Amino acid sequence: MRKIDRRILTHFDFVIVILVLPLVIVSGWLISEIHPALAQKHLIYVGVATGVGAIFFLIPIRRLSWIIPIFYWFNILLLIAVEFFGHARLGAQRWIEIPLINFTIQPSEFMKPAFILMLAYLIARNPPPLDGYGVKDTLKISFFILLPFVLILKQPDLGTALVLLLLGIGVLFFIGVRVKIWISLVALFVVSMPLLYSQLHDYQKKRISDFLSEKPSYHVQQSIIAIGSGGLIGKPKEEATQTQMKFLPIASSDFIYAYVVERFGFLGAMLLFILYALIILHLLSLAIFNSDYYIKVVASSISILIFVYMSVNIAMTIGLAPVVGLPLPMFSYGGSSFLNFIILLAILENLLAFRFLQMYEKRGKKSFI
Repeated sequence: MRKIDRRILTHFDFVIVILVLPLVIVSGWLISEIHPALAQKHLIYVGVATGVGAIFFLIPIRRLSWIIPIFYWFNILLLIAVEFFGHARLGAQRWIEIPLINFTIQPSEFMKPAFILMLAYLIARNPPPLDGYGVKDTLKISFFILLPFVLILKQPDLGTALVLLLLGIGVLFFIGVRVKIWISLVALFVVSMPLLYSQLHDYQKKRISDFLSEKPSYHVQQSIIAIGSGGLIGKPKEEATQTQMKFLPIASSDFIYAYVVERFGFLGAMLLFILYALIILHLLSLAIFNSDYYIKVVASSISILIFVYMSVNIAMTIGLAPVVGLPLPMFSYGGSSFLNFIILLAILENLLAFRFLQMYEKRGKKSFI
């Protein structure tokens, strides 16, 4: 038993914890400055996410890999159920209400870990050849990428649907697909752009028109003012008037980056950006220098997710992207997004910490998968 414990500690990636912990601590502090009541809820989210993450860390994922397709298809069924039994809010039907306990869930959020694990499962069982996947294998994996994309797009939830699509494309690019296939896909996308735009809802088209117009929307205007007022080193809480006087909307979630700059200035914003860059580069290094396809896919997927969420959120707050409601990863207030990232990191830590079991048992078996 001691040998197992020692091996777990040896393979556990403490760098991930060291890099993520400052995000959680600083975000909790800033949320408490913006809205003390939300800070208490955020603390509960952190506690719940930590507990759930511990459970996922202890689950023998490699031994139970056969459950991954069941987990994926169960979430697909939940997305289909939204179409028939979904609970609508603000014109979007994305939630399912649980009877008797007056509680709602958003299946599209649960789809993310299931989606990533399914990609890892498929790729680990059929690794790409040296020149990358051909048409047949690419189409097979693309089916599992496009199915949740279409179902989530119908809710409508364009932001989450595009995140999953970009994630799937990013994983295929990282793992390897033949160049001719990429050229064909890019050409197909360019040709179909007018058709895709015509299928957007009016409010989605308005977001694009607001982004392209000379004058940004009210939300973005206030965000830019907050960012500009931060200067080089920021200002004390009492002088951060854009946020404290409620000019900056959704300051604790979608536009929390603007408050970071208002409080800590350009230097604080750069430190936050560097921290995210270190997390992304570290995850990519884990993906590149591991031959295990489970680790490759999960690590690269989390790095892509963090990059997409971070870059879109920051670009949104400074007027370089439409306002789509993507939070700053593990920083913005919100339970579902934070929980998802912690679960994904716990799954990665599981695959890293217990990978010695696969090596140890290779004498009797070829592999776990």
